[in-house]
Amino acid sequence: MWRRLCDFMESQIIRDRLKEASDRQKSYADLKRKEIEYSVGDMVFLKVSPWKKILRFGKKGKLSPQFIGPYRILKRVGPIAYQLELPPELDRIHDVFHVSMLRRYHSDPAHVVPVAKIDVQTNLTFEEEPVQILARDVKVLRRKSVPLVKVLWRNHSREEATWEPEEAMQQQYPHLFESGKISRTKFL
Repeated sequence: MWRRLCDFMESQIIRDRLKEASDRQKSYADLKRKEIEYSVGDMVFLKVSPWKKILRFGKKGKLSPQFIGPYRILKRVGPIAYQLELPPELDRIHDVFHVSMLRRYHSDPAHVVPVAKIDVQTNLTFEEEPVQILARDVKVLRRKSVPLVKVLWRNHSREEATWEPEEAMQQQYPHLFESGKISRTKFL
């Protein structure tokens, strides 16, 4: 009898300690958890799962996209699920997703490029055209030196200027190297 009472008390102590540990872990997890709610009409990105073969897009591994979209929310299906307006190429995928698979899309006017500013051809391409040479530098490799020029491209900001080999740019765009065009050139 005494033995049963000891066993019962030990099991009760073990249960209490397990409950304490579980509650403590839950409280730590709840600190990071946040309630996410979307409204009908909101734009969201959809998380691409690399291990599910349904949503693979082009590249595999580290370079594959983590999110695709944005897509419009059509309706709230439950407390934590939303139906999205998916494009026709994703018609094989069920259009209801858990809130953890979605990320809010914050509209940024800088993302929108007016088509009128760019001469878009019928095959939806356009030709990049250099506007100005911003700087020069020489990249020293083991056995040779490569002269580079920093090129500002049309329809791009100064932050998007690229370093290009000077020789290739002189052959392709000789008008950039005429006396008046390199006035802002500086050596780095």
